[in-house]
Amino acid sequence: MSILCAEGVTAGYTEVDILNEVHLRVEPEEIVSIIGPNGAGKSTLLKAIFGLLKPRKGRILLEEEEITGLSPDRIVRKGLSYVPQVHNVFPSLTVQENLEMGAFIRTDDYSSRMEEIFQLFPLLKERRKQKVGQLSGGQRQMVAMGRALMLDPRVLLLDEPSAGLAPLLVSLIFEKIQEINATGVAVVIVEQNAREALKLSHRGYILAMGRNVMDDEAQALLDNEEIGRLFLGG
Repeated sequence: MSILCAEGVTAGYTEVDILNEVHLRVEPEEIVSIIGPNGAGKSTLLKAIFGLLKPRKGRILLEEEEITGLSPDRIVRKGLSYVPQVHNVFPSLTVQENLEMGAFIRTDDYSSRMEEIFQLFPLLKERRKQKVGQLSGGQRQMVAMGRALMLDPRVLLLDEPSAGLAPLLVSLIFEKIQEINATGVAVVIVEQNAREALKLSHRGYILAMGRNVMDDEAQALLDNEEIGRLFLGG
């Protein structure tokens, strides 16, 4: 049973369709990358899945339950979290306060979950009292991912997690994504750093002009010379 499916999703802004009958399938505990040129509709697909855009056609299923068009606050309660590319932290709040904001719908004692996040991101524990606006870009990205994990999601959507980061920090963020996945969380990544994203993924989808171009095992996409030339920078 797939944990997340998008079936024939058409969506966009005002009257313009960015996505045209796009499909996506994610199995439990998989990492799936969505790659393609700028303007392909990759981020739009994540927004449609998370309820920030209502599809005009098609449907989205989370563990075989339809979530098409539900509001984001209802979707997170069902086990799906999303980290947007920008505006994904509260700069004026401390690291710990950001994590607490991530647990806003929890009514139980989430202190043990916070400790699990600190084990995953030891640097955040060291900086727990520091304002997030004072952190580096890579550290802020860790805060954003940690905040999304506070609800213990079954699926995590990441939009351009390596954007604007130095190469060393890109490697660190990708390592953390693998560690998150190793805890049993399925991860969907939209990423311009396509080759590196595929290296840590189980499968990949290629979008262009709002349509599916190809999907396959990640290694098969990496080994495909034409895909490499067209979408992976040679």
